[in-house]
Amino acid sequence: MAVKTSNQAPQNGRDEHRAERKFSAVSGQPLTHDDAWDAEQQDNNIVPLTRAEAEKLFGPNVSRPSRVTPFKVVIAQMVLSLGVTLVWWLFYKPPGAAALSAFLGGAICWVPGAMFAARLRTLSGAETVMSWVLGEALKMGTTIAMFVAIAFWYHDVRWVPLLVTYLIALKTYWIALAWR
Repeated sequence: MAVKTSNQAPQNGRDEHRAERKFSAVSGQPLTHDDAWDAEQQDNNIVPLTRAEAEKLFGPNVSRPSRVTPFKVVIAQMVLSLGVTLVWWLFYKPPGAAALSAFLGGAICWVPGAMFAARLRTLSGAETVMSWVLGEALKMGTTIAMFVAIAFWYHDVRWVPLLVTYLIALKTYWIALAWR
């Protein structure tokens, strides 16, 4: 671990004597570049938990795979958005435009999620990080396109029901993470 001898910031914004101020915490000797690298690597060593430690920390079901699938999350989003649409229908006057706006807000959330889940199903097992990134880009692009399409073509939109339902359906991911 390296220790600086001075805590003062340089006056001109550049630190010309940075290498001179690094000393070993154990011996007090100046650190070379290789010693500093070794000290940083020792700080970054990650030791994985054993199965017993993981079970003690997280419980006996730690290695059980999750039963929450992407399609179950999309179904939960659909059900939740339909429930919120019903609430807007019952308690907003006039109910028609608010309920339709609420339904569209929920659809803005679950349609891109369904597209992403369908894309995951088509990828057999050769997923790469890039395929996940492309799937997320598709999901974000679809969400933005749906917002823009509703703003341009549905002139009777009620923005509060739309956005509230969208945000409620969006929070389904957190419920799915907690529900194992």
